Amino acid sequence: MTGDTLSTTTGKGLRLAAAWTATLLVSLLPDILFRELGGNLPAWLYGAKVGLIALLLLVSLSWKKLRPLWLFFAVLLAVFVLQWAVDRFYSSVDYAAWFAGTNSFVQDVGLVQIQRATTGVLLVLVMLVLVRRFDRFFFVKGKLDAPAAPIPLITSKPVSWSILGPAIAGAMSVGLLVFSLIFGGLPSSDALKKVLPMLPFVLLFAASNAFGEEMIYRAPWLSALEAPLGPAHALLIPAVYFGIGHFYGVPYGIVGVIMAFIPGWLMGKAMLETRGFFWAWFIHVCMDIVVFFFIALGSISPGG
Repeated sequence: MTGDTLSTTTGKGLRLAAAWTATLLVSLLPDILFRELGGNLPAWLYGAKVGLIALLLLVSLSWKKLRPLWLFFAVLLAVFVLQWAVDRFYSSVDYAAWFAGTNSFVQDVGLVQIQRATTGVLLVLVMLVLVRRFDRFFFVKGKLDAPAAPIPLITSKPVSWSILGPAIAGAMSVGLLVFSLIFGGLPSSDALKKVLPMLPFVLLFAASNAFGEEMIYRAPWLSALEAPLGPAHALLIPAVYFGIGHFYGVPYGIVGVIMAFIPGWLMGKAMLETRGFFWAWFIHVCMDIVVFFFIALGSISPGG
């Protein structure tokens, strides 16, 4: 092995260690450990995460071996700062009053979705400043019939995303439907009648949630990680972060982490291979329709 090859290998190993360590430390994992083991979150935890990201960004800008990761740390910092700023802004204008008079589903989910959509839009603007072009962070339709590389246990030969995209969306949605029926119970005819007027909100919230989460947790990450780490780790890192972030979601716990990681990886794969946003967003929307439908029914709820 030549000196240049060894240096390149060492540099990539260092970047992998830095990216993975940062991802796990700023993910929901520390929060989960504090809550499950101690019961309370320390007041300093959020500040420590932001401080760590800022420190890593400064180090990456000044140290050649980590410089390829500067965009990744910039994306992480933008995500954390924007989520905090958006929450503060909407809290200051008492936007909860906008949903006064609506049912609990619209209130509870709407309050989350307006923040998530706003953060997603702001991240689009941030990425435009950082990389200058929509296609550099996959915020374009992409090539919808691009070939998909084989997927272990799913496909053994290359297949078009025009076939695989709808197939994954359907399979994941059916899986969630079965899970929801098993653990949430079969809804009564009266419950179904009551949820019908909320269907437009179910569709709206599914679309906005898919946009927000794909922009906050996937597209910019893939843009920042593909070149310095390669596609395999670029897919795994946001999928792991996304999975851990669903520990208190629907479904709850380790099952929720696994059930978010798998589609997270698949949606990232769709984004990388089609070089666009559409199939990842479409798969996400289809799954969220099932989740929000059952939340509207009241048979399942986030965190349990």
